[in-house]
Amino acid sequence: MISEEYSKNQLKNDTIQNLILENRKKLSISGVLDVLSFDDQIVILETELGMLTVKGEDLRINKLSIDTTEVVIEGTINNLNYSEKQDKKTAGSFIGKIFK
Repeated sequence: MISEEYSKNQLKNDTIQNLILENRKKLSISGVLDVLSFDDQIVILETELGMLTVKGEDLRINKLSIDTTEVVIEGTINNLNYSEKQDKKTAGSFIGKIFK
């Protein structure tokens, strides 16, 4: 019997996520599950490896493809920060709000 903790860690180890930052102006991210919140200074994404917060100035989402799990953010990018996943019930999905 495999423990649930082992299964979660194994999933994270098998997951490949790419972040490509070009001149702090364009960020391409793969492995995005959902966009939870965004404005011109902060974008919060749920990714396969945890929550990713992107901070900067004049941020805009230029590409959003849930099918290919890819997001492209443009603007002046100052900070990238990973944290553990939040409970979806409290997070409030942006995509979920659109299709409600």
